[in-house]
Amino acid sequence: MTRMITQSDVAALAAGAAVFGTGGGGAVSTAQMGTETALLEHGPVRLRTVDELGPEDTVIAMSGVGAPTVGIEMLTSAEQPRTLLEEAQRVSRRMITAVMPTEIGGSNGVGPIGWAAQLGLDVVDADGMGRAFPEATMVAMNVAGVPRNLTVLSDVVGNVTVMRTIDATWLERHVRAFSVASGSLCLGASLIHGNDVAGAVIGGSVSRAVDVGHVLLGATHPVEELSAALGASVLISGKIVDVSRRTVDGFVRGSVTVAGVGLERDRLVRVELQNENLIVLEDGKVRVSVPDLITLVDSETGHAISTELLRFGMRVSIIAWPCDPLWRTSRGLEIAGPHAFGYDIPYRPYAGSGCPTKKRAAVSGGV
Repeated sequence: MTRMITQSDVAALAAGAAVFGTGGGGAVSTAQMGTETALLEHGPVRLRTVDELGPEDTVIAMSGVGAPTVGIEMLTSAEQPRTLLEEAQRVSRRMITAVMPTEIGGSNGVGPIGWAAQLGLDVVDADGMGRAFPEATMVAMNVAGVPRNLTVLSDVVGNVTVMRTIDATWLERHVRAFSVASGSLCLGASLIHGNDVAGAVIGGSVSRAVDVGHVLLGATHPVEELSAALGASVLISGKIVDVSRRTVDGFVRGSVTVAGVGLERDRLVRVELQNENLIVLEDGKVRVSVPDLITLVDSETGHAISTELLRFGMRVSIIAWPCDPLWRTSRGLEIAGPHAFGYDIPYRPYAGSGCPTKKRAAVSGGV
């Protein structure tokens, strides 16, 4: 059956996307308001599965690029999504038929739904990460070997750049330079032909974010019910006692330390971050690392807290769960494992607490 995303779904989408953001992707509050307004003005958007795409389709994968701390104060221009669409169509000479979030995490999982409504396009029920990652190289399309031959960038004052890079590594360098020159925040879009989508994206991620969000919003015991829905484990619940955070080269980098309370008051757990939560350390040992998912949530409400909003004294729970199988392939770990972030540690798959209540299909094609 055709599934529509309506204005009433946006709160759940935002709550779920914040969880899958693993601390990154930008805080969802502003994106939620903008998307609700877009759906109110333009009506609901249709979700299309990957299987519904064909050779006549061209998908535009859209996201914000830059430092989440900047996004708190510098908002996206209303003209940016249409600027990206029109420039991408002009240069590629193809009509774009659907929008896909580059990442389902944070505001980047919410904003594209509103942009699709504004542009009169469908939304692909998929994304390029199944979470949030900080670099342009860290997408499923790169793991699957699908080239990103055309990328369009736009900043808030109207500057537009078209990039045709030789590979994803060069794309990351040029995108980061444009983002820094734009105040460390811009919008980016890459084109994917309909025939190339299957096997090169994380399918079902938009609907899963909505479903997880509905679980959280209706929960009596939020942290426990959210963890059960994700197949996640609660690593610790406690108080933030230290936050070290800085904006460098277009990224938010730093760490946050959580001290246990009650019977766990002797425990100290540190989370290393680069836009997203990357590694959990306790007693000098790695508990969890990328590409597995690590999210800090409010201990009472269960709502995820993005890295730029973490503050001393917050009561939080750290939850972790396994990543999509795509990221556990040798190519996936090369692109987004601990070594890709400069950590000289081996990746050990995190088991979580078992299968989530609603399991989406793993992506295996192309790797």
